[in-house]
Amino acid sequence: MAFPKAANYGNLPNGAFSPTIYSRRVQKAFRKSSVVDGCTNTDYFGEISNMGDSVRIIKEPDITVSDYARGTQLATQTITDKDFSLVVDQASYFQFAVDDIEANHSHVNFQELATDRAAYKLKDEYDANVLGYMSGWVNNSGTWTPNTTVHGTKANESAGADELLDANKLRITNFGGSELGGSADGSSLSGTNSGNDDLTSIPIKAGGGAGPITSPLALLNRIARLMDQANVDQEGRWFIADPVFYEILMDEDSKFINSDFMSGNGVDTLRNGKLSSAKVRGFRIHKSNNLPYKNNGPANISDTGSEHSYGIVVAGHDSAVATATQINKTESFRSPDTFADVVRGMLMYGRKILRPETIFTANYNSAA
Repeated sequence: MAFPKAANYGNLPNGAFSPTIYSRRVQKAFRKSSVVDGCTNTDYFGEISNMGDSVRIIKEPDITVSDYARGTQLATQTITDKDFSLVVDQASYFQFAVDDIEANHSHVNFQELATDRAAYKLKDEYDANVLGYMSGWVNNSGTWTPNTTVHGTKANESAGADELLDANKLRITNFGGSELGGSADGSSLSGTNSGNDDLTSIPIKAGGGAGPITSPLALLNRIARLMDQANVDQEGRWFIADPVFYEILMDEDSKFINSDFMSGNGVDTLRNGKLSSAKVRGFRIHKSNNLPYKNNGPANISDTGSEHSYGIVVAGHDSAVATATQINKTESFRSPDTFADVVRGMLMYGRKILRPETIFTANYNSAA
């Protein structure tokens, strides 16, 4: 932008003496934190070879224990073998080109900048895909819908098409509320839903409230109790929620903040989506913007719950979900059609719910 000039001043009228300078320091876009690597196991990583290949995982057989009295004729149990498969069926890629003229005349290395951004986008896509899968949802062109595709074979025959157990999907009825049955809710929308959509969300606020309104801590307590009853190991439990949930959680009283949440030095930290070095109700807690949500998301306010605008939180154990990356590579080559360097990359991976009995989800919305 040229300096202003006084009226009738005609010296150097075009302002070319003051050139535009482009900084060599590039403003990088913000990055989301990835949480999947901290909540899944990679035990089967080395057994994956190619796209579409599968690993058949043998389940531990169940053994029956019977009462014994003197002289009892013992019955020999026939051991039943069962297995399920983890399939590598997911892949993402990027490809871009930087022309030789652009590279030589630019004052910044656009190839390096773009490669760094592309690598992050691959990781972010992977993170969102796995989080959606373990929550029972799939992202179709920016819209989350219930997952209806079994990847490989079910680890538990009682699981639904999303490979999760219906009993582990917490809903408004678990906290004294009623299903809305497709009626209008706080988002002023109406209609009949199916799949995960018909689980009217749980309205939460700090301290809870009347009717179906509960607190984020009460939700964590309920999941912890259900895990205890399912004999899920105490060590290795995790909980993932979005920023709206944690805003409500942080509004809980100071005793909770001081004794249960803050790290050893009294400062809350965020590293790779993990909040604090302490645990909350026995869970390692993670924050993510990659969790599924419906319409307006969890910030939608409805004291009676919502079928149309809500967020999804998920809790589980380190043994619950396996991930296996087969190819994670970036390469460059000369374009055959122009004077340019082409850079491309691909991430090929599989993910599998191994123990659906250890995964719990909840649809929730904000209460006034």
